[in-house]
Amino acid sequence: MSTVIAFDFGLKRIGVAVGNLLLKQATPLAVIEAATNDGKFAQIAAVLGEWQPDAVVVGLPLHPDGAEHEMTVRCRRFANQIHGRYGLPTVLVDERYTSAVLSGQRGQHVDSDAAALILQQYFDQYDAR
Repeated sequence: MSTVIAFDFGLKRIGVAVGNLLLKQATPLAVIEAATNDGKFAQIAAVLGEWQPDAVVVGLPLHPDGAEHEMTVRCRRFANQIHGRYGLPTVLVDERYTSAVLSGQRGQHVDSDAAALILQQYFDQYDAR
C-alpha cells in the first residue's frame, strides 16, 4: 500500500495529513510547530519515520491567476529540502482554492485540514491520470 504524507507549509505552522493510494482518502494528522527550522525538521523526520511514506505532497500557493509569490518560492524550497533530506519523491500540488474551502474555520486544526485537502486534491488528480 502506497502511503503518502502531505504538508501545508507555513512560516509558523506546518499542517500534516496522511493517506494512501489504495483508499485515496486523506486524513488530517498533525500540526508541526517549532521555533527553529531544526525543530521543525526533527518533527517532520519523526512523522516520516513513523509513517514510512512512499511519497510526499507539498501544497504550492499561487495567486488566483496562477502567478507565483514569496510563499510559492518558500514552498518550493521546503519541498526541495524534504526531497534532499529524506530522498522521497516530492510532488507539488496547487493549493489556490484550499483556503477558500476552509475560510470559515479557525484555529490550528485548519493547518492539518488544509494538508488533507491538498492531499485529497493530489489523489483526485492521480485518479485522472
